[in-house]
Amino acid sequence: MVTTTTLGGTASNVITAKVIHGLMSMTWVPNPVPDEQAFAAIKAGVDSLPAGVKMVLNSAQFYGQGWTTANLELLSRFYEKYPEYADRTFLMVKGAYNPDKPGIDCSPENLRRSVDTCISALRGKKKIDVFQPARVDKAYTIEDIVKTLVELKNEGKFDHIGLSECSAATLRRAHAVHPIAIVEIEISPTSYEEETKKVIAAAAELDIAVAGYSPLGRGLLTGTIKKREDIDPQDHRAHMARFKEENLQHNLVIAEAITSLAAKKGCTPAQLCIAWVGSLGAKVLPLPGSARKERTLENLAGGDVILSEEEKKEVAHILETHPVKGGRYADDPSTDALLWG
Repeated sequence: MVTTTTLGGTASNVITAKVIHGLMSMTWVPNPVPDEQAFAAIKAGVDSLPAGVKMVLNSAQFYGQGWTTANLELLSRFYEKYPEYADRTFLMVKGAYNPDKPGIDCSPENLRRSVDTCISALRGKKKIDVFQPARVDKAYTIEDIVKTLVELKNEGKFDHIGLSECSAATLRRAHAVHPIAIVEIEISPTSYEEETKKVIAAAAELDIAVAGYSPLGRGLLTGTIKKREDIDPQDHRAHMARFKEENLQHNLVIAEAITSLAAKKGCTPAQLCIAWVGSLGAKVLPLPGSARKERTLENLAGGDVILSEEEKKEVAHILETHPVKGGRYADDPSTDALLWG
């Protein structure tokens, strides 16, 4: 039995699995996985769902080495080989990347170029269901950004509008211009800041779905990382604050506590974290990544794990007594507030 939910805004009639399948690890890694492996990982999730339930796939304009469209190109090949899966999946695409700067550029010109770049990479094999600027470009008002997205939507380039890494206040302003279908933010037991809670609350009030990416703390909470050497030097996590040597050993104590709680629950540490994120709201959808069939199915099963109030209190106690060291990106956790657009 796969737990399901619905999305929000103009996609409120779309029934999906509670857990989203993130595709970044298929191509935005030092050694991209073979098509056969990636395709099997995607198909496994879709095939496990009952009729009428869609699998949300999360991709981006820049999920390739060198910030390329490799991830979308992989999806194009997938849908070319399995065209019947186009209607069984709901495709989220983050964009607004400007390769000339490089960085996020939400000017009307670059938003149009970004959308067209994504459409071109998909080669007509699948329409973009929801398009989201990957970050809020503070050079433009959110109202103007959304107005541009509405123009592109009305031209038929995609069906729904989403946001990513925005504050609760920005979400409210954006939604006042046009209904937002889903907002993507980082949520895990080690990434649950005050602004995160405010975004979740605002989304619930406005009937907007929330995609909680990195629910496993970017792999920190899975129990698979035991020491700094377990992280490939080319892995982007090698440069993140929480995985630096001076912070990692402290943070692994949190991972050990999560692993212990999962063992008592009879699930994997990853499933416990996915269940915890999903417990934050009916339309809060955990967004773990997977490049393997087995992991896709394990993640989906995490959406079916129900945590008791006592178990949720245990997670809270772990974090209160042993707070994470290091910010989401920089050494100083206080800088996390600067990430919210």
